[in-house]
Amino acid sequence: MLPILPHEPSRTHDVTNQPPPLAPYDASEDTALLEGLRREGAGWAEEDVRRLGRVAGSTEAQEWADLANRHEPELRTHDRYGNRVDEVDFHPSWHHLMRVAVAEGLAGAPWADESPGAHVARTAGGLVWGHTDAGHGCPTSMTYAAIPALRKEPELAKVYEPLLTGREYDPVLRVPTDKRGLLAGMGMTEKQGGSDVRTNTTSATPTAESGVYTLRGHKWFTSAPMCDVFLVLAQAPGGLSCFLLPRVLPDGNRNPFRIQRLKDKLGNRSNASSEPEFDGTLAWLVGPEGQGVKTIIEMVNCTRLDCVMMSATLMRKTLVEAGHHVRHRTAFGARLLDQPLMRNVLADLALESEAATTLTLRLAGAADRAVRGDSGEAAFRRIATAVGKYWVTKRGPAFTAEALECLGGNGYVEDSGMPRHYREAPLLSIWEGSGNVNALDVLRALRRESGAAEALFGELALAEGADARLDAAVARLKERLVQASETAARRLVELMALTLQASLLVRHAPPAVADAFCATRLDGDWGHSFGTLPDGADLDAILTRALPERG
Repeated sequence: MLPILPHEPSRTHDVTNQPPPLAPYDASEDTALLEGLRREGAGWAEEDVRRLGRVAGSTEAQEWADLANRHEPELRTHDRYGNRVDEVDFHPSWHHLMRVAVAEGLAGAPWADESPGAHVARTAGGLVWGHTDAGHGCPTSMTYAAIPALRKEPELAKVYEPLLTGREYDPVLRVPTDKRGLLAGMGMTEKQGGSDVRTNTTSATPTAESGVYTLRGHKWFTSAPMCDVFLVLAQAPGGLSCFLLPRVLPDGNRNPFRIQRLKDKLGNRSNASSEPEFDGTLAWLVGPEGQGVKTIIEMVNCTRLDCVMMSATLMRKTLVEAGHHVRHRTAFGARLLDQPLMRNVLADLALESEAATTLTLRLAGAADRAVRGDSGEAAFRRIATAVGKYWVTKRGPAFTAEALECLGGNGYVEDSGMPRHYREAPLLSIWEGSGNVNALDVLRALRRESGAAEALFGELALAEGADARLDAAVARLKERLVQASETAARRLVELMALTLQASLLVRHAPPAVADAFCATRLDGDWGHSFGTLPDGADLDAILTRALPERG
């Protein structure tokens, strides 16, 4: 027999050359964000934004985000006795995320705040709190967006708005007026139409009670089905109309809201998206019959801004992750951060991120001032939000892929968190109208909305003469507008977005940032991927601004 040797722990190597965990970190440590916050009239909120940034980057909040996505929502159609309940169960981490988001005013709170800049402050809060999880941003976004549509029916707004604008998260389904706070969802799309909502077949039949209808139909993509109320579209006798649909009726009974299934999505896994079926479901008319799209379009404008915001947030989050990794990992005798080509990649990503963040806050400023009666800002918001929605969300997937690649194989495994961000990125281009829908909407605004083109060029004129490349791009844009066609809509909107971003950077960013952006995005001194900035770009200045050394 062979002798039995004492057991020794296996030790093949020590783990070295791996970065420490990023958390805890400060998600508000973003110069472009803080400058934009002050510039757009919400400097008074900086302390709150910074505090929220520290919470977002905490180890606890980052763990909430991870757990909420690993333990996905589960549908319960019936209780143990066979009664239909149609409820969705979430991991406790989801509720932790939601509780913070609502308490910090990221849902409906700005509509109850008369402070100039309240909507900008909310957007800045989203830009930092979004460093946690993107999924729970869906119900907060829809709640924020529901208010202006609901105001089309003052009697309903009087009942529901104080609860939708509150800062208490109450996830239990019960009579809305008995709750401390409400969340709102929306249900527009159906399987036969998608973005073509006028083809919806859900019917709305008037009851004996004025303004109350019964709905019958099947919605195809309704996110956050555990919200308390929903704004939905249905065909009334007078045409496609908007309705407020509560999950629980005033008498305490459940409104028929039969969840057929939860969607098995590419990303956004922490958030439940569903197919509800209505059969004798009670709903209250919002706005006139036949004007459903006109009534709900303000909601769409708000959620489109949030798509831009969330895409900019993903860019910043993945840039921070990439910067942290390359700062602590070495290859070929030097830190990755010190390798010239890696510095080019990171600087290029930093330019894209700053341009997205700066545009997001400019759009938020326009929204805030439009709400307060500024007609010029309202016209600018109308066209620029669609332009930003098209372009920033289109850039997101390529950006997150490049940031993931900075981590190499480490970024391809789930534990890094980067695959979750990568899967999330395409949603923001699809939600609230895909690229074609938004590009065509820009053309529609140019042709039909009084003052839209003037507002855009008025904004661009503020940077006139500051950079010859920008002036040339604006001239090209004016030429293309003369013969704008649907076929060329994407090219036109892309140029609009780039000139708008460049004009903001020329006016507000350091020369190194503005010069590199104009040279590459406008003047063609660029390759076909990130990391192809020209030799003359001031990489050090760009990176020092975007990724300051952490203590």
